[in-house]
Amino acid sequence: MPVAELRRLVLALGDQLDLEAAAFDGFDAAQDAVWMAEVTEESTHVWSSKPRTVLFLAAMRHFALALRALGRPLHYTPLDDPANHGSLHAQLQADLARLRPTGLVLTAPGDWRVLQAIKGVAQVHGLPLDIREDRHFYCSVREFAAHAQGRKSLRMEYFYREQRKRHGVLMQGDQPEGGRWNFDRDNRGAFGAAGPHAVPPRALFAPDPLTREVIALVEERFATHPGQLDDFAWPVTRDQALVALRRFITERLPLFGRYQDALWPGEPWLYHAHLSAALNLKLLKPREAVDAAVAAYRAGAAPLAGVEGFVRQILGWREYVRGIYWTRMPGYAELNALDAQEDLPAWYWTGATDMACLRDTLAQTLAHGYAHHIQRLMVTGLFALLCGVQPRQVHAWYLAVYVDAVEWVELPNTLGMSQYADGGLMASKPYVATGKYIQRMSPYCRGCRYDPAQRTGDTACPFTTLYWDFLMRHAALLAANPRMALQVKNLARLDDAQRQAIGERAAAIRRGAVA
Repeated sequence: MPVAELRRLVLALGDQLDLEAAAFDGFDAAQDAVWMAEVTEESTHVWSSKPRTVLFLAAMRHFALALRALGRPLHYTPLDDPANHGSLHAQLQADLARLRPTGLVLTAPGDWRVLQAIKGVAQVHGLPLDIREDRHFYCSVREFAAHAQGRKSLRMEYFYREQRKRHGVLMQGDQPEGGRWNFDRDNRGAFGAAGPHAVPPRALFAPDPLTREVIALVEERFATHPGQLDDFAWPVTRDQALVALRRFITERLPLFGRYQDALWPGEPWLYHAHLSAALNLKLLKPREAVDAAVAAYRAGAAPLAGVEGFVRQILGWREYVRGIYWTRMPGYAELNALDAQEDLPAWYWTGATDMACLRDTLAQTLAHGYAHHIQRLMVTGLFALLCGVQPRQVHAWYLAVYVDAVEWVELPNTLGMSQYADGGLMASKPYVATGKYIQRMSPYCRGCRYDPAQRTGDTACPFTTLYWDFLMRHAALLAANPRMALQVKNLARLDDAQRQAIGERAAAIRRGAVA
């Protein structure tokens, strides 16, 4: 085909791997073509871990095979192509000069930075850019904006109930299934002293030759990046994602709810779904996951509390954070309501800490690119919040290390829910606790050199020390929050000597003398 005859160039990004995406509506193989590019910048604008980079590149290459099998013309630039320009905007600039399409088509991406780069290139070339709604989601950005209009705070619970009603999910007429919207109190179980029993094995997908090529490339190109690839087994195709969904529904969903907040050393997978990466790359549709879980409940194969908890994560929380991101960017990324200015401890990249809970969570994160939501919120996130780490550094770490990290979902979870950097737009209070929380939800403290009951002294748990220090540093702000007032009142029990000892040990933790 002469290049002058190219009508539309469909841009397929690494988080838009859906053959039925809106960008392909009206696609004509005789006039249109697809554009994809693997570029170094996507692994270096944050220090992307090896598992995360492999997942994106392997999924992209398998998606390219699927496109070609459908007969869709494809212009694909691999990472190791000598003509690779290293960034999306530079690669697209070069390819537009060569291909000369009359217009560009794009399904709305998940990253503000990427969207701005593509808009800039289209403008430079004077090309119309048709940005189409991402049908992957239940709620459009415009619909979320309408929900948010006039609200000073945006609580997920109210949005979630609206979604349940609108889409008829777990409803009996206009009432929630089981008479309750929320089964959280049934979904906070901890394992007994013997720990989890007979946890089903994780769904593993051994790398095929194409994925093994990517693994070798990443090991060579990003040798100094964090993470390990010896056990890489994430789904990288649509078929694999569907297998992973079926395995979760039949093997893990029955106990998912009861133990969704539980922690256990050396058990990274437990009863969680491990589907977020496939969902975020669009290998799996959220409606498929929700419908499968609801069907399991209707068939008596899974309890309502657990199914509601799973539905809440997808229909509620996932949709909610996307709405927050796209209605609040780009300013949202700069928020720092607590004026946190500390550097992220270097051991977040190595796991070299004496704190047993953090050591285990960081080790599994670097090995697998995965940690479940309580490990992220109440272990790695809690420590960063209490320590006063600069939110952008926390955000960059989460975006780098987890395989499911796409900015639209990671940024609000980190800055809003975890670090309270938005001052309460998302969360009604900072999620702070002493080491006693981790002791209650896990056996980590039994094998740790630190004592969660102690706030000062050589064996005091850093979480506990930093908790009291956090309350002292932010007492005026927190006292105005009804949900924090009681915790702040507890400061009255501390005399001047105790306050000084807490402050001195907290300072030692921040400068790395205690780790």
